[in-house]
Amino acid sequence: MTARWVVDEIKPARDLNITWQPISLLKKNDPEPDSDYYEPVLKTHRLLRVMEAVRAAEGNDRVVDLYWEYGRRIHHDQDREFDVVDALTSAGLDAGFADAFDDESWDAEIDKRMKVGLELAGDDIGTPIIAMDNADGERVALFGPVITRVPPTDLSLQLWDGFIACATVPGFWELKRTRTERPEFGQRP
Repeated sequence: MTARWVVDEIKPARDLNITWQPISLLKKNDPEPDSDYYEPVLKTHRLLRVMEAVRAAEGNDRVVDLYWEYGRRIHHDQDREFDVVDALTSAGLDAGFADAFDDESWDAEIDKRMKVGLELAGDDIGTPIIAMDNADGERVALFGPVITRVPPTDLSLQLWDGFIACATVPGFWELKRTRTERPEFGQRP
């Protein structure tokens, strides 16, 4: 939901230049192979390998195309077993990128990119992480915001401006409240 919020509401109003980075919940949370959590995060980790192969060959904009295709399938269609070749072709990408799904050589790139965000925001957090430069040109980041729906434009911009203020004020660390509702993904984009 945060990605949808940033792209649909914030980017057009704040003229953002966004670079999408991976975070592997398999690597971050290191679940036991016999846990119920292991297989789902292994699958998403493998999907990240494909995204990094796309980034290397086609650039960041094509990563976004694939990210949205994954999101439509996982969140809107509730299909976590989709065929990566089908997702690639639906996103207008070469099906050959599917070879990266089982190619562990992409793990180093995922680790490297993930490490940057975790070094900025801390490793006791999850996703999303948003990083930006503060007024002094120093790179700063925060975990969040975690939202369950995209607010209307006026509230979206208010939330963004507050988030940026929090992220760029020295000494600020955390806001939190217990989530009491599930994400509302809306219509399939």
